[in-house]
Amino acid sequence: MTRGSVLTDLNAAAAWAGITAFVWYAFGAVPLHIAVSGQLGLSTAQTSSWIFIVWFSGAIATIWLSLQFRQPIPITWTLPGLVYLGTLADRFSFAEIAGANLVAGLMLVVLGLSGIGGAIMRWLPLPIVMGMFGGSILAYVLRMISATVEDLAVAGTAVACYLAGRAIANPRVPPVALAVVGGGIAVVVTGTVGSQAVEWTMPAFIAPDMSFSLPAVIGISLPMVVLAMGLGNVQGIGFLLAQGYRVPVNTVSTTVGVASIANAFLGGHAATVARNGVAILASAEAGPAAGRYWAAVISAALTILLAWAATPVASLLNVLPKTYIFAVAGLAILAAFQDSLEKAFGGKLRFGALVGFVVAATPFAILGITSAFWAIIAGLAASVLVERRDLLEFWGRREGQG
Repeated sequence: MTRGSVLTDLNAAAAWAGITAFVWYAFGAVPLHIAVSGQLGLSTAQTSSWIFIVWFSGAIATIWLSLQFRQPIPITWTLPGLVYLGTLADRFSFAEIAGANLVAGLMLVVLGLSGIGGAIMRWLPLPIVMGMFGGSILAYVLRMISATVEDLAVAGTAVACYLAGRAIANPRVPPVALAVVGGGIAVVVTGTVGSQAVEWTMPAFIAPDMSFSLPAVIGISLPMVVLAMGLGNVQGIGFLLAQGYRVPVNTVSTTVGVASIANAFLGGHAATVARNGVAILASAEAGPAAGRYWAAVISAALTILLAWAATPVASLLNVLPKTYIFAVAGLAILAAFQDSLEKAFGGKLRFGALVGFVVAATPFAILGITSAFWAIIAGLAASVLVERRDLLEFWGRREGQG
């Protein structure tokens, strides 16, 4: 990919992809964050501090990585990790959770600096990774369909506008942009905008008490590392590699660890490469590959505003209908979903990719670790049993390249 002027790389498709990713962040992840904070019994100030640091650190890391390497590398926080933390409310105090999150951040830095993160990516077959990635985002595509059936006026309008954009096939008319605007107009026309007042307050900055124990390290730190590097990084970086980017894996992994450490000091949890963000920001819908990093930069710049305005953004969730958010998010991911299927089933190791896809698409957790991680294990095992020759050939090529 050629490196031209930063300003000449900016394009409308990338800008709209960045805005769409921000909408997904604000309306798809914030509600879960607030719910988990409630499960852990945190105060409003503690919740505000947590929300601020994970979004702010991720945005700064995203802007630096994306501009430094001219690649769309979105850093946020591990969503499965957040869900996992919510299950620990009756097992660990928040001080133990905060201490374990700091340990997880330190472990991530060590893994990144040691090059283990890069080694993981070199040895994981791309078809299995993409099968797992496709299965993990299938739910968002299905949710878009359900939203369209439920609310034909709003979600249906967004889908129709998206299809019109695909039919026009003009890079100056991004399909997702048409969906956002058309669906937004439908929201206003149908009168489905909520009436609840938006609350305006600044975030708090609270350093939590920390305590360290072996059970917390085993029960929290290790799973968070697995979810951040073995799941989030693998999915996100795997998709970037599939798009042809030469991702600086070790640098990205180390940056994720540094952001995770920063998060812990204000009560936050582990950072990761955003798999949903990558699906929006690095897909064909984000414009020419050489300029897609602008989508990540724009989404991160907007996310900084989200960090400073966590409370008012959360209250906006009662203003826009969820069917609109689900439809736009699903449409934004659609191109990435198609690409994942093509790369998973377009060559060798198709059976491993199929097993990975099916397992990742099935919602379950073992030992607190969600199905997407186990999809990689199952996909590798399936390839070892059924297509061993192709798998050994892949590993032989990677060893020769390493």
